[in-house]
Amino acid sequence: MPDLAASVSWMFNEVALPERFAKAAASGFRAVEIQAPYSEPAPRLAECIADAGLQVALINMPVAVAAVPGEEQAFRDGLAKALSYAEALECGRIHCLAGRTDDPKAQTTFIDNVRWAADEAAAQGVQVMLEPLNTVDNPGYFLMGSAQARRIIEQVGRDNVRMQYDIYHMQIMEGRLADSIAAHFDLIGHIQISGVPGRNEPDDQQEINYPFLLSKIDELGYDGWVGCEYRPRAGTLEGLSWARSYGISNEA
Repeated sequence: MPDLAASVSWMFNEVALPERFAKAAASGFRAVEIQAPYSEPAPRLAECIADAGLQVALINMPVAVAAVPGEEQAFRDGLAKALSYAEALECGRIHCLAGRTDDPKAQTTFIDNVRWAADEAAAQGVQVMLEPLNTVDNPGYFLMGSAQARRIIEQVGRDNVRMQYDIYHMQIMEGRLADSIAAHFDLIGHIQISGVPGRNEPDDQQEINYPFLLSKIDELGYDGWVGCEYRPRAGTLEGLSWARSYGISNEA
């Protein structure tokens, strides 16, 4: 059975960020993702997370420039900030966003920046996550598919650089999700889910058969968190009935 992590940057938006952790824990989540934690001081978030008894599965860097030539200093400053939050929140994964660029030097820039970031993060026991997005929602984004992400990770050559496999993006870009996940499973360090179309709840009102797919991920031996990074159609609790079989309640 998958271990679900609530994205509190997308879910429980009915309350302010510091209050979302208690809401997530009351619903049965044992972990959260915080794509954008930087609006609050790290110590305050750490206290709220500890009070709720949660783990932090993932945070994003505060900038999306890893593949953008000329933005190397902004990238390094962003990583330093992300690592400081990761330490305070006891988070072991940072999503390193490539950014939008069509510069011919983008791939070299991306590899160099990710390699540097991986070495910095390794000292803190942190993994650097690379997530391919889809070109419909993110036109011009540099990292666009699982095969490209694999090539970049292999060229970076660092053990703590992993693929962040967002099923929503990969359904739009590639399809054949079960085969794709199996093909890249050796590099996948984190998985995220949401419905297609609409990026809403991963339930039976969208086109992905998540019960089938999550069972296949279990069969592969995945033991990480599955991040619920979706936009609730109505209230967060009202949309959680899809997750009851995974130990999540919509009656908190």
